[in-house]
Amino acid sequence: MSIFIYNTLTRKKELFQTIEPGKVLMYVCGPTVYDACHIGHARSAVVFDVISRYLKSQGYDVVYVRNFTDIDDKIIHRAAEIGMDPKALADKYIAEFYRDMDDLRVERASFEPRVTDHIDDVIQLVEK
Repeated sequence: MSIFIYNTLTRKKELFQTIEPGKVLMYVCGPTVYDACHIGHARSAVVFDVISRYLKSQGYDVVYVRNFTDIDDKIIHRAAEIGMDPKALADKYIAEFYRDMDDLRVERASFEPRVTDHIDDVIQLVEK
C-alpha cells in the first residue's frame, strides 16, 4: 500500500519515500518544560505517536526522536520566581510530562535528548 503525504514545500500530496528503504527517521520538537503539560503538548505527542505506530504497522523501522528543551529563558525565569534550581524544575516537569503521556498511552520516543546535553552542538550550529 502506498502512503501519500502533503508536502508543504510543493503544496502537493506526494508519495512517501524514505531516504533508506524501510527506515523512517522522525525528529519532533518536544516540550519546553517550565510548567505542567497542556493540551498542545498532548496533541503533538498523540499525533506523532499515531504516525510512528502506523509506520511501524506498515513494516517500517522507525527511529523517533523527540527532544526536551530543558533550559531557556522561560525555565530560568520560572525557577527564579519559585526559588528552584532550573535543572530541578525541568526534571520535575519532564517527570510530569511522562506521567501525563503514560496516562494517554503515548509510547516513548526512541530517543529523547535534552538540550542541556547538547549545548556545545547548539553553540557550534549557531556560530555557523
